[in-house]
Amino acid sequence: MAAPPGRGGADGYCDLPDVRLELDPGKVRGGGGGFTVCFWLYLSSSARPSSVILHQVAEGGGDKVPFLALGEGNKLILFPLLGFHREAPTPDSSYPWTDITNLTEVNECPLDNWFHVGCEVTENIMRLHIDGDLVAETHLHSLYNEPDYQDDANQINLLGSEDKLEGYVYNMELSCMLGNIQQQFAKNPPFKLSIDYSCSDGIEEGDDGIWNIVGGKASCRRNFILEVILVDAFGEAAKDREIVASLVYADNGALVEKSRDDSEPPLLISCDGIEYPAVSRPLPIIRGRALFKLKISQLSSKCDNKLFRIFFSTLGMKRYTFLEAYSKPIRCISRNRTSRPLGSAKRIGSASMDDIKSINNCEGFGHSGKANGRLQTHDPSSVVCFHPSKFSKIEDDVQKTSSQNKHAKKMVLDKGAQDVMVSDSTASDYDSMDAGSSWSLSDGDDVESFSDAEIFRYCLDGTHERSKFLRAAAPSVNEDDLIKLANQVSLYSGCTHHRNQILISKQLLQEGADIWSIISKNNERALWSSAVPEMKAKFLEIVHPSNRGLSEQDFEVLRGIAGCGDDIGRDEFDKLWSWLYPVAIALSKDKINRLWDFTAHRWIEGLITLQETENALRSSRDRLMKPGTFVLRFPTTRSWPHPDAGSLVVTYVGSDNSIHHRLLSLDVSDAKSGNLEDLLLKEPELSQLGRVDRLPSSMQS
Repeated sequence: MAAPPGRGGADGYCDLPDVRLELDPGKVRGGGGGFTVCFWLYLSSSARPSSVILHQVAEGGGDKVPFLALGEGNKLILFPLLGFHREAPTPDSSYPWTDITNLTEVNECPLDNWFHVGCEVTENIMRLHIDGDLVAETHLHSLYNEPDYQDDANQINLLGSEDKLEGYVYNMELSCMLGNIQQQFAKNPPFKLSIDYSCSDGIEEGDDGIWNIVGGKASCRRNFILEVILVDAFGEAAKDREIVASLVYADNGALVEKSRDDSEPPLLISCDGIEYPAVSRPLPIIRGRALFKLKISQLSSKCDNKLFRIFFSTLGMKRYTFLEAYSKPIRCISRNRTSRPLGSAKRIGSASMDDIKSINNCEGFGHSGKANGRLQTHDPSSVVCFHPSKFSKIEDDVQKTSSQNKHAKKMVLDKGAQDVMVSDSTASDYDSMDAGSSWSLSDGDDVESFSDAEIFRYCLDGTHERSKFLRAAAPSVNEDDLIKLANQVSLYSGCTHHRNQILISKQLLQEGADIWSIISKNNERALWSSAVPEMKAKFLEIVHPSNRGLSEQDFEVLRGIAGCGDDIGRDEFDKLWSWLYPVAIALSKDKINRLWDFTAHRWIEGLITLQETENALRSSRDRLMKPGTFVLRFPTTRSWPHPDAGSLVVTYVGSDNSIHHRLLSLDVSDAKSGNLEDLLLKEPELSQLGRVDRLPSSMQS
């Protein structure tokens, strides 16, 4: 027997105050068994101990008493059934309910997340199940045997709380069968929308936690990227859903309107190089994800210096908290691109032909930066330990540079690369480019370079636009041109983080095309099973002399990065290769290669996700390992030409008993000499790190 949860929607979701379920305990006695009540429950972070989730009240009226509530420590409490069990609560019962019989969950109730509740009721026993597992059981006394028991008092209504508690119920079912809670738990789980902050790009976060995003007029505003996830309670991707983004005020959630003076909507979305009003272009969920490339045209200074948020919602569904997501607060600022100072501080060193050879031929590697990557876990034996209290934050090594005295001579891009540079925004006088159709060299020129407009646009654009530009430009230029481009980007951006990504671009694209040709045999798609051996062989070729290849679990992570199933297309392969090639290049360097190859203690994990890594640092569901325990891994969200592509990140338990993620800086000179401890301590910010525990002797040569 099933009963609908009151006035809930056709999608099965129901606001807590709308829950109404009729129970007939008399059927328990007649059936000789019992009944179960199962449902998914979502409680907002506003939930506090003493909050009653479900009340029970006798048919025909009467005082409400709790049936399900939050006790001390936000632990779930289930109470005996009114009019059925002698131990049922009375109207005089009050928090913390320690004087009456109840069933209390051992662990704290999760907030802002779905969890499954199952209640089994018989004449003498009640059981509480959470997420399919039995967490509490108690023996009770039935009122059926009482001399004054009345059969007409059996009807009981379960009513959702009408207090300030914000909560939701999904798929509430009443059944006369016992022992079916596991089956109810496994079928048709609810969904939740969230933002994957590890995939964000083009965002600067201040010390106050507020995002600073460059917006305003078309010639100045920048792209930024946010990725949202719509998955069910088991992590399975949603299908056939669309997500829409809008700009709202951070303080009250009101929509930011277009002002009279503005011809553009406040939030824009880029699709196939064309800008649209974000509210008019919802994106489909593909494998549980949707990637939004956004720009803000409205400045905070024009809105009384108010902060904004990006608001994501699920199209075509009733508005629920769990199907909405808000970004962190945003301060939209204007930045004059043409007046960026190039100070008289330390000059950035220039790349040379040797740099390209050393990078592509595995003789040196390095850059420092700031990681915000998603991580993952394998075997707990791979977890090792730093001295805990001496970690310090590794910030981006951003260096201002002196201005150039010589004006670079111009070289015209081919049409393909030029189209990439101007496709995503309206060209201003500053952004305009010559319309040549090929690379051209002037007579007598011994130095050629990209135009300043192209260099500045590369520095200001996001990873996606840089990738499109390099894919169009790199195959048609020689290595000298790439060196000059790398030097100029380092000069104009004020840091060296982008250099290696530019220097490896030609070889990355060429080797990727060669492997795809072998895998696909000139077809549009290829079987994943046929791609694995070729990628495995190429990976071992690059990381030589290491003999440690990629495991089956590694390839499952790669499949997730590519976003493919049993077959793979060229676009999916390119996504995979853009992540894997920088990782392989990093592993080919001498010191890192030795770390990767050493398996007695697995110093560098395989290809793992954020969730797996954080799980590896937990000794149980609620306890972290001792401070200083760490895992070295490659962030799965940093792909070429992102400056952190191929970087090593240390994820560790800090002295504050929480998990931290920091990028390790490995420059070229360090990679060639010194032991591992010296290598880690070369970075000034790591000078207080201390010794590394359990460092294998074979690694200290």
